[in-house]
Amino acid sequence: MDPDIHWSATSGHVSTFVANGGTYDHIFWTEKFDDGMQTILDAIETPNKVDLKTIPKFNESEGHGPKRAHPVEEYFDDLSMHLVYEMFKRDFDLFKYSFEDPTNKMPIGEIDLSEIHAKLSGT
Repeated sequence: MDPDIHWSATSGHVSTFVANGGTYDHIFWTEKFDDGMQTILDAIETPNKVDLKTIPKFNESEGHGPKRAHPVEEYFDDLSMHLVYEMFKRDFDLFKYSFEDPTNKMPIGEIDLSEIHAKLSGT
């Protein structure tokens, strides 16, 4: 896959697995980390129970630190929206994010594993 700058390092690693015949059973969004990881944990045995609600997450910054001075949509004018879309178009399309609404950080559709495998394998 010809990656964009946002996930080029990750796609380089995971595409090798796909190019050699591997497939992924589940991909989840970091925005829905607990739900996605719970799906993984439900499918495996662990020596100890894992309670995801007690584990700090790497990208949860809204609960601490300075509060935003303005809503996120106020940081984007038409030009910056266009530039962000051009830079991350493949991410928006492949992982089902809306670029039209910067207030919505959640995906607007389901991840299509077949599409991702096809992109990663270069087909």
